[in-house]
Amino acid sequence: MEPRPRIGVYICHCGTNVAATVDVEAVTEFAATLPGVVVARHYTYMCSEPGQALIREDARALGLNRVVVASCSPRMHEPTFRAASQEGGVNPYQFEMANIREQCSWVHHDRHEATEKAKALVYAAVMKAIRLEPLEEREAPVTPAALVIGGGVAGMMAALDIAEAGFPVYLVEKSDHLGGRVAELNRTFPDLEPVSEWLPALVDQVQRHPNITVYLNSRVTNITGFVGNFEATVEGAKEPLKVGAIVIATGYDVFDPRRKPEFGYGIYPQVVTTLELEHRLAAGDLTVNGKTPKDVVFIKCVGSRDQQLGRPYCSRVCCMISAKQAQLVRQALPDARVTVFYMDVRTFGKRGEEFYDEARRAGVRYRRGNVSEIYRRGDRVVVRVEDTLLGRTIEHEADLVVLAVGMEPRPEAADIAALLKLPRSADGFFLEAHPKLRPVDTAVDGVFLAGCCQSPKDIPDTIAQAKAAAASALIPLMRGVVPMEAATAIVDPELCAGCGMCVEICPYGAPGLDPLWGVSRVNAVLCKGCGACAVTCPSKAIRLQHFTPDQILAQVEALVGW
Repeated sequence: MEPRPRIGVYICHCGTNVAATVDVEAVTEFAATLPGVVVARHYTYMCSEPGQALIREDARALGLNRVVVASCSPRMHEPTFRAASQEGGVNPYQFEMANIREQCSWVHHDRHEATEKAKALVYAAVMKAIRLEPLEEREAPVTPAALVIGGGVAGMMAALDIAEAGFPVYLVEKSDHLGGRVAELNRTFPDLEPVSEWLPALVDQVQRHPNITVYLNSRVTNITGFVGNFEATVEGAKEPLKVGAIVIATGYDVFDPRRKPEFGYGIYPQVVTTLELEHRLAAGDLTVNGKTPKDVVFIKCVGSRDQQLGRPYCSRVCCMISAKQAQLVRQALPDARVTVFYMDVRTFGKRGEEFYDEARRAGVRYRRGNVSEIYRRGDRVVVRVEDTLLGRTIEHEADLVVLAVGMEPRPEAADIAALLKLPRSADGFFLEAHPKLRPVDTAVDGVFLAGCCQSPKDIPDTIAQAKAAAASALIPLMRGVVPMEAATAIVDPELCAGCGMCVEICPYGAPGLDPLWGVSRVNAVLCKGCGACAVTCPSKAIRLQHFTPDQILAQVEALVGW
């Protein structure tokens, strides 16, 4: 028989985030009067170590079997408080959280009303906590190998780190070579270091590593399974690859400036992209129609920060690429005039501002203006610009115009997203699980992001994220087991009619029809506890643990009757 509820309630001030609007002491006094509550406390920062210690000490000393914390969003600190409860001897699934920051103090100004609402939210949380059931966490074994999709710098660095830890890595690249976009570059900023001095050595290290198997001219055509136990079908492999973790490093595409026909790209030979200029600089040939340019213009933010094209984001590297190439053009053509037309100059990163200053000292002219069109005049082109500082339109004749094109998601990103059911942001890049706390994780456990497939970034940031993704992927590989979420959907076979509606609605592929018994079964490892199947089931045969109708209705009744 389940023991009587002994609940500890803890109210967080969150500095002044909650306390400035909510009377925390009054809420604490109210919580102490609620059914089953044996202790109620408040503290400045419950998420701090002293705050967590309060939970652990009370749980042991007072024999608590349930804990309620009223503070911020569960997305922030629910794992923190669950762990503290568990360390005090409380089942982690007998912990409940009331959000009195985002859902109360931050959205109200009247202190009395905010305090009353906080009391209501705490009351509802306690009513649910009374009905919470202890759930048992389980573990699943892990296949000790990893799959890396994409053979650019991000993919290679992630593969090397995992391989160096002693695990087999399968590196899949769709082209016939490793190196990705970096292999198309001449020099890198801010040191103007030739790519040829370090990239071939990195490629050779990957190809020679005994723990890395490289598949070139290959694509991943199917992925099944779950964290610790994925199975991938790859073109070129004799059999499916079994892995425990996956790193997505599919890179980016370069914006096609033909989508801005006013710039004349593809029409006038004088108009090229920054990537094409990289090739010309590497070859030492900057001539246009057999003539050496005397006036070179760079146009920034082509395909970036453009709402009309659906590219509102900054591609981050374009300012530095323009500064780099402008300096190299000045070195190759010391008598040429080099002008950069810009909306804003964004020189993020180490030595970025200094590199921008070096370009100006080298004679590169920066002029703030929006380019409206480019047209031909004789054997030259005219760049028509609205000078946003002078407030007038100017016409600038040039022999060579370089479009600083931005980054955009690869088309095949949609295929990978479909295979793994990965969410993408509005601009098409893969979406991380949390922008601050889980920047390399995805919504799918065991799948991690590296490099520009997640957002535009330069080489140092790409490598940093690749190493972070590798470190995250190594956690399940080195542990050998992965925890299985206990708050999952379960099916009552006596009520299940085998209609399959849960199979169709689940975005994670967790339910499946048992071919022998004709009823639904839920794979607990795949289930994320979203509840879509439970509300869809016409037979009410599916129940979501930790969010049962009895628990939810108790919360609703508490709020309605307040």
